[in-house]
Amino acid sequence: MQTQELMEAINQTMPFGKYAGRKLLELPEPYLVWFNKQGFPDGKLGRQLALIYEVKLNGLEAMLRPLLR
Repeated sequence: MQTQELMEAINQTMPFGKYAGRKLLELPEPYLVWFNKQGFPDGKLGRQLALIYEVKLNGLEAMLRPLLR
């Protein structure tokens, strides 16, 4: 994985739904768990959500929080 991809995922804004307007890193974990069970959207956003899900699942959120813009 490239650093640029991680930075983009962390700072991507959720474009729809209950949490529209929030950065992906700021999405609540239960929301990402729901996506994991239902299936992530196709395309770049889906890949980014899956990445953020893995970040939170592995307890890395606090380490990445300083990278939010």
